[in-house]
Amino acid sequence: MHQTNTDPALDLTHVELDRLTPHTTLPDTAVSRWLDALLMRIGEWLSWIWVLLMAVIILNVFMRYALDEGRIEFEELQWHLYAAGWLLGLSYCFVADDHVRVDLFHHRFSLRTQAWVELFGMLFLLTPFLSLVLWYSVPFIVYSWQLSEVSGDPGGLPYRWLIKSALLFGFALLALATVSRLSRVIALLFAPRRLATTAPAAA
Repeated sequence: MHQTNTDPALDLTHVELDRLTPHTTLPDTAVSRWLDALLMRIGEWLSWIWVLLMAVIILNVFMRYALDEGRIEFEELQWHLYAAGWLLGLSYCFVADDHVRVDLFHHRFSLRTQAWVELFGMLFLLTPFLSLVLWYSVPFIVYSWQLSEVSGDPGGLPYRWLIKSALLFGFALLALATVSRLSRVIALLFAPRRLATTAPAAA
């Protein structure tokens, strides 16, 4: 007779995935509360891109295999939607602290050490990278717009500058998320002790 395992420690149906993801617990600030709320709202709205992408993929597969009619514009639309979803989702992941961390030591550090690592990482790695992308993306988009750039494939999509604009918009949102995160890290490291104690409980 089969017996159901009732040991809560072995019951995987009650595993909280957030507990498996390391988060750095930081205090909120007036700046972070406003920016995080804005970016989370934008991220939730833009998440519908993935629903639209799935619909385009299903339609494209149906037309290709059921109707024997391939459409290059649907192929390109898939690539564009995927690129836009990824670029515009960066800020949401950063605010939620759910981006991938390839780090063997971060979770072993104390909270202040984690904050110092984040501070130097954002100031000397992330911020210069953001600045370069934002600086060079503007002429990149303007040049495409001036040329009225279209797809090089017959039947491809027009307005190539529009999808290129997702690069600027996505990294602008990521820059706002960086400002928010910096304000929280600075609050922990340099603000009065009473502010640091307002940090939310670790996930």
